[in-house]
Amino acid sequence: AEGALEVLDGAVDAADLAATLADVDRLNTWFGGYALTLRRIRRLAAAVPRERALRVVDVGGGSAAFAVRLARWGRRTGRAVRVVVVERDRTTLALARQVAAAYPEVLLIQGDAAALPCRERAADIVTSSLTLHHLEPEQAVQGLREMAAAAAIAVVVNDLLRRRLSLGLVWLATRLCRCHPISRHDGPLSVRRSYSRAELRALAEKAGARHLTIHEYRVLGRMLAVLS
Repeated sequence: AEGALEVLDGAVDAADLAATLADVDRLNTWFGGYALTLRRIRRLAAAVPRERALRVVDVGGGSAAFAVRLARWGRRTGRAVRVVVVERDRTTLALARQVAAAYPEVLLIQGDAAALPCRERAADIVTSSLTLHHLEPEQAVQGLREMAAAAAIAVVVNDLLRRRLSLGLVWLATRLCRCHPISRHDGPLSVRRSYSRAELRALAEKAGARHLTIHEYRVLGRMLAVLS
């Protein structure tokens, strides 16, 4: 969204980037960020025949930590899953290769949300977590349009909830968990930059979404939108 840039929006040393992405992984694990998206994907996956692989594209997939969780879920449940992680930053992709090395179900591709390297309806589900707030409004509209075109079933967008409670939770969590200084700086700023429910609805409508549901999880400081 519009406003001051986060440190991670620029060039970051590989060691600092690895530490910061590890913080994101921990916070997503402990505070339900991953669980919310995975639960929604499980529900949507019921529409896909089990005889073939569930196709998921994770836009702005970062270190591939969520993609690996999806792959583990597939292995655990006997559900074939293929996950394509689209990430624009080369250094982040290098870290993702290490994280996903033992998971051939996960494919890593360099690309941008506003110009996805995907065919129309190439995926069953397209997901994006903590990515939308990094995009200016016009980019966000284009990104949502691209994701919707690539998804045969739905797009699942998980982002921070822009409320005072969320701001306090993120500020406190990044300090209690002894997060990297970049995380302590970027975390609260991410909340301030996130789109409100009304703003997200307006962006989705501009992107041409026919069906949209938005759920707020105030205690977790998250908002989950499903577009189809």
